[in-house]
Amino acid sequence: MRILFISAELIGSAIVHQLIKEGHNIRLHISHEDRKACFEGFVDKAEDWRSQLEWVGKEGLIVFDDVVFEGVQDELREQGYRVFGGNAASDRLELDRQHFHEILSSHGVPTLPSFDFETADDAIAFLSQNLGFWVVKQSSHIGMLNYVGQRADAKDVLDILSLYKEKGISPVHLQKRVEGIEIAVGRYFNGTDWVGPVEVNQEHKPLCHGNIGPLTAEMGTLMWYGEDEKNPIFSKVLGPLKPYLQEIDYRGDIDINCIANADGIWPLEATMRFGTPATELQCELHNSPWGEFLSAVADGEPYELEYKQGFGLVVSVMLPPFPYAPEVFGNSNIETSTGISLFFKEDLSLPEIDQIHFEEFSKTQRPDGSDRYFVAGKHGYALYVTGLGATIDDARASAYSVVDKIILPKMLYRTDIGVEFDNGGRSALQKWGYIT
Repeated sequence: MRILFISAELIGSAIVHQLIKEGHNIRLHISHEDRKACFEGFVDKAEDWRSQLEWVGKEGLIVFDDVVFEGVQDELREQGYRVFGGNAASDRLELDRQHFHEILSSHGVPTLPSFDFETADDAIAFLSQNLGFWVVKQSSHIGMLNYVGQRADAKDVLDILSLYKEKGISPVHLQKRVEGIEIAVGRYFNGTDWVGPVEVNQEHKPLCHGNIGPLTAEMGTLMWYGEDEKNPIFSKVLGPLKPYLQEIDYRGDIDINCIANADGIWPLEATMRFGTPATELQCELHNSPWGEFLSAVADGEPYELEYKQGFGLVVSVMLPPFPYAPEVFGNSNIETSTGISLFFKEDLSLPEIDQIHFEEFSKTQRPDGSDRYFVAGKHGYALYVTGLGATIDDARASAYSVVDKIILPKMLYRTDIGVEFDNGGRSALQKWGYIT
């Protein structure tokens, strides 16, 4: 099948690799300037995706992997193209946090107090009159700009807002902080109904072990699938949004991250696209071909997704300047890891190779005919390593056994993905009745 894959920041990179393995004829467009050099040697590239519409045709598939395409997906659908991905209405659920909370409330889902502000100055003025524990966020994938307040007098949050002001970052979103355990629920939707199993996952956003350091896009994820739509996380948070997803004809993956405690489960934010590295984990868990699955979602058809049982775990392997995005903190090629080659301490088995998912990489051949994999992007999102097991310890052992064989100068990663959940998080969620 001909597939035109339209990407902004390579969020759907894992899916591209899977579609290549399945033998599809793929052309990839990357719009983000710092990532355009990635995926050379892996797939045919397209500088102008619109010029490829005749090539992909009405029988092929067009896949969008981000929330920055301003509703062009619905335009293409109206023209008869088969399109996987969101639209302007679904993009807004992710990019406009306050709007997302309003949609939740209108569908009977309890939410935390939250407020949008056009500027950092507006947020500072509000916070000065409403001291307490707050979480400050902004609408992009640069997670390290987000901050979870630690002081009742909000002095730390006010300082972060001063940084926003200095950097000209706007708009600003403030959300009341509550104590609890982060847990997320996700599922694919085909415009009419849910497709595939219910996904439950736990993200690990702080940079360092033990949840220390700046927030990142994500340092790793724990995930598992299930069929029970009565699961409280699904039935209380994601299930009620079905009428709205039908109304906006959403055709893609939706994930809602939450805070759960003894008093309730509180949605924080929506991901209306492929997640990173959640999608890498989905590649580990899925048995069904991705080309078939994405086509069914795009066509609004039901699909019986075959998947593996057990726990999936993924480790993000990053490089400088991660997590300090060049467009915010200054762009200097000296500070990036572009050009670094990947090596291994020993030859990997084919199953181990399948556990590695490249993002900001390209490929060429050395004089001896062997493949050279090298970093081609400027943000340090190098690769992800997945593992699967009947227990979390088994999944951890599977993933980290491969990570331990990687040689990538200056690489950084967390060694405790899944540990906190296994050491108390799961029992607390079970006690509160959210998981079995």
